[in-house]
Amino acid sequence: MRRTAHIRRPGGLRIPTALAVAVMSAALCGCGGAGGEPYTGELFAMDTFMRLSAYGQAAEDAVRAASDEIARLDAMWSVTDADSEIYALNSFGSAAVSPETLEIIAYAASVSGETGGALDITVYPAVRAWGFTTDEYRVPGEGELREIAPLVNYRAVKTDGNTTALAPGAAVDFGALAKGYASQRAAEIFREHGVESGIVSLGGNVQTVGRKPDGSPWNVAIQDPEDSGRYAGTLKTQDAAVVTSGVYQRYFESGGKLYHHIIDPSTLRPADSGLLSATVVAENGALADALSTALFVLGRESAETYWRNSGRDFDMILITETGEVVITEGIADAYTHENTDRTLAVLAVP
Repeated sequence: MRRTAHIRRPGGLRIPTALAVAVMSAALCGCGGAGGEPYTGELFAMDTFMRLSAYGQAAEDAVRAASDEIARLDAMWSVTDADSEIYALNSFGSAAVSPETLEIIAYAASVSGETGGALDITVYPAVRAWGFTTDEYRVPGEGELREIAPLVNYRAVKTDGNTTALAPGAAVDFGALAKGYASQRAAEIFREHGVESGIVSLGGNVQTVGRKPDGSPWNVAIQDPEDSGRYAGTLKTQDAAVVTSGVYQRYFESGGKLYHHIIDPSTLRPADSGLLSATVVAENGALADALSTALFVLGRESAETYWRNSGRDFDMILITETGEVVITEGIADAYTHENTDRTLAVLAVP
């Protein structure tokens, strides 16, 4: 029987075992063989149900250590927890922060600069105005958005030593990078414990360590953004993060129109880029997470240009509103196209 640890939230609420993850069930089942059964831990952090599975003699220690690390990062970066670093920074405009926080701010700034601000951690006031932080959804008026606009500027985030400062009235949120950073740390902890086969599923973020115990690659499903009961395709992968940003992940309807949670920093409205989802495959989880958001905001043409010219080592799968699945050549052979109602297009390696 597969061993499972149920990690409790504050207050003793037990997390249910049925997790919505973007990994095919076959990838997580205990299939025996040389690797034995996995040790699996489940927790709720960063507003997401998470599952971590590892094989080997140190699997339990690795999963517990990785889960503790994710919980620690969540406690530092929560925008609603009054004890968190980010809550203090947003509340007071300046705060002493940890090395991890300084690292993620610097990483975000580099991706923001490369993508023309398509990723911007200071877009949080707009996200809050739309109700995506509280689930009290609403469509903000033009006047409200005009007042918020001067606050959205990633260049205004300043660091001096271990102190970070914001422009007056500004606020930050690491939602576009935190899970990717956390999955990367979890994978590193797995390897530090000698785990050669494992998988970390943090909502739409999946990070694999090695291959499955039988030597085959992990199978990661790419959700069809217009059909919750269907996959657009599946991807065979190892030692990589697979992160998807899409319109289907969080949204609300008002006046017969759908509003999704990925806010374009240039308009402060849900991004209208012609894409339904953007999936990024990269060795680094933080990069995959950041780029999945930025490329979704940029849209197909600009995303392709960035992929060709950025020098970053990643692949991508873009699903467009016009029914195409656009995949970069580096992962084309590992991708199985499931929804043949969509046209498959392969981009040549630059």
